[in-house]
Amino acid sequence: MSPGFHLFRSHGKEELLVHMIGTLNQKLLRDIWKIKGQMLAISMVMAAGIAVFIIMFGVLDSLKLTKDTYYDRYQFADVFASLKRAPNSLVKQIEEIPDVALVQDRVVFGVTLQMPEMIEPATGLIISYPDHGEPLLNKVYLRHGRLLFPNETDAILVDESFFKAHGLELGDKVSVIMNGLKRKLTVVGAVLSPEYVYTIAPGAMMPDAKRYGVFFMSRRSLEAAVNMKGAFNDLSVKVDPSADTIQIKSSIDQVLKNYGGLMAYDRKEQISNFFVENELKQLNALGWLAPIIFLSVAAFLVNVVMSRQIATQREQIGMLKAIGYSDLDISLHFLKMVIVVSTLGALIGLVLGSWMGSGMTAMYTEFFHFPILKYSFSIEVMIIAVFSCFIAAVVGTLVAINNAVKLPPAEAMRPESPPVFKRGLLDRLKFYSWLSHLSKIIVRQLERRFTRALLSSIGMGCASAVLVFSLFMKDSMDYLLEVQYEVIQREDINISFIEPRSTRALEELKALPGVLQAEPLRQVPVKLRFNQYYKKGVITGLSSEPQLSRVVNKKLMPVRLPERGILLNSKLAEILNIQIGNQVTVEVLEGKRQQLQVPVVNIVEEFIGTGAYMNLTALNQLLDEPPKMSGAALLIDQKYAGVIFNRLKSIPQIVGLNIVSVLKQIFDDIMAENLLKMVTTNILFACIISFGVIYNTARIALSERGRELASLRVLGLTRREVAYLLFGELSIITLVSLPLGCLIGIGLAHGMVNSMESEIFRIPMVVNRDTFGYAITIVLFCALLSFYMVWQQVEKIDLVSAQKGVE
Repeated sequence: MSPGFHLFRSHGKEELLVHMIGTLNQKLLRDIWKIKGQMLAISMVMAAGIAVFIIMFGVLDSLKLTKDTYYDRYQFADVFASLKRAPNSLVKQIEEIPDVALVQDRVVFGVTLQMPEMIEPATGLIISYPDHGEPLLNKVYLRHGRLLFPNETDAILVDESFFKAHGLELGDKVSVIMNGLKRKLTVVGAVLSPEYVYTIAPGAMMPDAKRYGVFFMSRRSLEAAVNMKGAFNDLSVKVDPSADTIQIKSSIDQVLKNYGGLMAYDRKEQISNFFVENELKQLNALGWLAPIIFLSVAAFLVNVVMSRQIATQREQIGMLKAIGYSDLDISLHFLKMVIVVSTLGALIGLVLGSWMGSGMTAMYTEFFHFPILKYSFSIEVMIIAVFSCFIAAVVGTLVAINNAVKLPPAEAMRPESPPVFKRGLLDRLKFYSWLSHLSKIIVRQLERRFTRALLSSIGMGCASAVLVFSLFMKDSMDYLLEVQYEVIQREDINISFIEPRSTRALEELKALPGVLQAEPLRQVPVKLRFNQYYKKGVITGLSSEPQLSRVVNKKLMPVRLPERGILLNSKLAEILNIQIGNQVTVEVLEGKRQQLQVPVVNIVEEFIGTGAYMNLTALNQLLDEPPKMSGAALLIDQKYAGVIFNRLKSIPQIVGLNIVSVLKQIFDDIMAENLLKMVTTNILFACIISFGVIYNTARIALSERGRELASLRVLGLTRREVAYLLFGELSIITLVSLPLGCLIGIGLAHGMVNSMESEIFRIPMVVNRDTFGYAITIVLFCALLSFYMVWQQVEKIDLVSAQKGVE
């Protein structure tokens, strides 16, 4: 009897234990104690699967619940529209559109900020706040201070992220250039808005609270400051739940058409909500993929362990059936063992997942600004996670249990017939003549049990696959950054004007001290249509051969912009289902609002956004306008950066300014921090898989071959030679698993790339050699640790006891 079983005796009387828990349950406890190490390893793999599930779907549930509650309580609008200028009386027409519940008209204006602690200029957006009561839609959540008094002048509410980034306090002054005039505005409150949960500047892909802020100002004061008295230029609409949003947007467009209205868009296209929903989509994809991997490996391990455990108990099973135990009793006996393992894994996974999920939720508070965001997961998530764990374990053991109970008692009590081996392929090829005697034993064992060895290699390969899958994200993001900010965006600064200006303004920019190169660009809001497919966006006009802001092909070579036609990036072409040579319909959403037919002349490559590009001269001619630009890309001498920034701060027409190095650094910092947490988590779980699979494989090999190894020791083999036989076979299985794991990892990475593809950005499929090296190193370390632990068991083998039977 195992020494560990004495832990379960009461007052040294085994009979009392048998009476209390039953014979089969006594046997169950003994069996579990014998293979406790293997069972714990399986439980940890299951725990890893459940933990990942709990983390991802817990965060997903937390974000969803917080978002839905916030949107509902603070009346986040369903439809939005921007325009040049319209009289307030026009709001009545919008309200009369069928199924429109509420309408909120506003004044929205871009400003340049002059923060004393910053050399470079910051930009922002000022939104009107009603003078009588709170807004009907997109209500603000007051975090600090107070709301605005009616008709209060020179006072503003500041979004909390900007407030914190600059260390502002209530009563501080903020200098803004608004409509060409400099004003000092007093901060009276810090707020959050459902419209700006994710706040990014125009042209940016990551939030930068230090250089871009959102402000709220009294409606009457803002109207006076920007010459919008009795008018509005922005609209938010709430619709009935059963409303036809498409028809409502069309009706709004018709009303605003003569007032410079851009195309109305719904909540799905609202930029902040778009980013939030995209993150939820990616979390959902990740939440299913990783647990499936872990639980599949756990099911494989359970099958292997239970098959070997049942094989070693063949005679005991026959005896139990002979004395009256039914097939159901024996099946339940082995299922109980699986349930014990699953329960342990479920408990560890739930605790670990909840703890790590709280940390990941805190990570999202850095760039998703909700009033409250606490980690929580629904009871449904917990039930699904635990149920999946039990299903994986039971499915993994059903075949083994079925094989155990289907044998008649008389046949089961006889030792299993030894397998019939014949000369294999390697033998016929004279391969063994090149090997030593001990090496022949190892290779023959692998050849004759090829399927089992292959399955073991695949199981081990899953460990390196998870590592490759985890580490490839950093390779991909590094590559994305390199392409975006060294190949495509090569400028130092890009600026945007309030209104398109004559291209003569480019000469003024070139004349600034320290400006080495300047290129014009123009962005025109459009709706692109091909057959039944359409997409709202902008066409960017560039010089024919730009050197700063470029477009590139799939080989990352710069593409010349021809004098005729339009270039689409591959994602936009996919959305429109369009090919080179097709004519795309361009509905211009400003100026004369022409509807044009333009041929697609090339498909270009980008990982960010859905870009469309034209030759700037051709674009202006197509719009029937003189040469104009809405912005510029600048290459500067960094020694003159301070001088240039000071000059740009004083240009009232500039409404947006992005410093490319800052954008890159923010993107790099946020992705690095978030990826580090995710990669660290996955590496931890991958190590658990590695150790669990390899340790179980080695332990089972020892269990099966204990008698054989002991016999060889009695016949004169040294401990080193016995170790060579045992670990030589395991080493070959491990080495074969490494390339298999790398291939599986590449497949998982492809799945990740496809599942996370969106209009915002696409992850390039890039896996560096270092990634494979790290993954292989970690797996080999786990293998060596497992081998060492199993060798400790080999050293304890009693030669006499081992000769009597298999452990």
